[in-house]
Amino acid sequence: MARPPLLQLSDIALTFGGDPVFADLDLVVQEGDRLALVGRNGSGKSTLMKVMAGLVEPDAGARVLPDGTSVGYLEQDPDFSGFSTLGDFAVATLGPSEEWRVEAAAEGLKLRLDASVEAASGGERRRAALARLLAEAPELMLLDEPTNHLDIDAIRWLEGELSQTRAGFILISHDRAFLNALARGVLWLDRGVVRRMDRGFDRFEDWRDTIWAEEDLARHKLDRKIKAEARWAVEGISARRKRNMGRVRALGDLREERANMIRRQGTAAMALEAGPQSGKKVIEARGISKAYDGKEILKPFDLRVLRGDRVAFVGPNGAGKTTLLKMLIGEIEPDTGDVSHGTGLEMAVFDQTRSALDPDATLWESLANDPEVGVKGNADQVLVRGQPRHVVGYLKDFLFDEAQARAPVRSLSGGEKARLLLARIMARESNLLVLDEPTNDLDVETLDLLQDLLGDYPGTVLLVSHDRDFLDRVATATVALEGDGRAVTYAGGWTDMLAQRGETKAEKAGKPKEKQVKTAPEPVEKAKKSGLSFTEKHRLEALPAEIARLEAEIAKLSDLLSDPQIYTAQPVKAQKATEALSERQAKLEAAEMEWLELEEKAG
Repeated sequence: MARPPLLQLSDIALTFGGDPVFADLDLVVQEGDRLALVGRNGSGKSTLMKVMAGLVEPDAGARVLPDGTSVGYLEQDPDFSGFSTLGDFAVATLGPSEEWRVEAAAEGLKLRLDASVEAASGGERRRAALARLLAEAPELMLLDEPTNHLDIDAIRWLEGELSQTRAGFILISHDRAFLNALARGVLWLDRGVVRRMDRGFDRFEDWRDTIWAEEDLARHKLDRKIKAEARWAVEGISARRKRNMGRVRALGDLREERANMIRRQGTAAMALEAGPQSGKKVIEARGISKAYDGKEILKPFDLRVLRGDRVAFVGPNGAGKTTLLKMLIGEIEPDTGDVSHGTGLEMAVFDQTRSALDPDATLWESLANDPEVGVKGNADQVLVRGQPRHVVGYLKDFLFDEAQARAPVRSLSGGEKARLLLARIMARESNLLVLDEPTNDLDVETLDLLQDLLGDYPGTVLLVSHDRDFLDRVATATVALEGDGRAVTYAGGWTDMLAQRGETKAEKAGKPKEKQVKTAPEPVEKAKKSGLSFTEKHRLEALPAEIARLEAEIAKLSDLLSDPQIYTAQPVKAQKATEALSERQAKLEAAEMEWLELEEKAG
């Protein structure tokens, strides 16, 4: 006998503030379903999930849950009031014999259960809420943005846990890699309608675009029919009044059908424009380090950022990514070493805490009162890359409607706040973008657009993100803060970094390694196999200085060849410099490979 669905919604209708969020919405969730719930920011995904969880009562329709079926819900902002520690919150719904489940989840999530709720960060609170949900082990899990505030290690651990669970689950997430790894089907919430596709998330965009193309064709055919019938109504009414009046009424029905077609929300009209070109060298850090309260955040570290680079910073929460970023842009002084900036820098900063936004100010005031883009003496206009624009018109470019312009910032969703902050920094001309967690809360379409804009941006980008897919699409270099103050620079994005580390495909996907039976070789034999000879040890110690020398020579040759005049004024010198540059680059690659091999052998 077939088991009933885990959850069924029938003819759900819900209205907020006079505007319908859903109407005649139907949804069935079967046992074992692994679904991604996607849609534009503000489309009602979180509201729909609250209806599924039974926390929001619809105006009409029914929510059917079989007797004994347990549903767990991870909300975006759990209520920790009344709990002194994160552990108290995590075990609140469990019996004493089940508390070990929280401890197991906390170990995987690297969560300190004795941490104070009051002092806990957003990432720690999210880990506590996940530990509680996983320990409850419900038959259906509803997870609203489970990866927000998590670092990549925690995201990969969660991927592994969800890939092995027998429970059904529905995910709201902007993290493509996370959804690609887990979702076997997609629920697409678009203009109050839920459509279902029973294929992986990687097929979603093709499916969505096909539906939109069919809509456009149907709209075009209806417009042509209305145009033809309207022409007949003007020119062809004859004495056969009964039949003709019926046709006129049919024309009215067609016009009503066309009016009821809800036009889909367009893509944000975001644009980035670089200011005057910066110098070839943008930032150079030499031997910078930082410690707080005796804890070493960053050991002496060197980094050279050239014009056009897209440098990503990754690592566990608390590893010091934002601290390093602030040292590089001059907001924080390093304890040792120095940072120098190139000429002509015009910086725009996206702050992960959204601290640049006053929650009590309106969207209008957030732009008009910004000293960087507001027009003095005219509260209705902003300067958008040097050109005056009306505030409302510019807000519409970022998908805000006129009614929202006078609403307070605190009324916005996380994705809408991110769009408003992007509107502020994109109004300015810049040649250095500093983006600290810009991908949090943004929907897939806006992420795609932001990625394209960064790809075409002629300036330089410094980026902190836990979105692996976004890192792969944008970054040309990745700085990994690997704990204990150690920072390592890799070429390329996230996947390139894993390849250079030699990690396996299972590790890349966040899947646990197979357990292996360990054998313990004799200590003396192990030392002989892994030890370096005297010559190799000496070479390993000498290589960093050699690599630094080659990098310095390459930088000088690159600066020389960046001047277009040299090719016409001194062609022989240009030819020799080109050959020398190629030779140094080959030597640098060989030295780096040698260092990696010796370091691996030593370790």
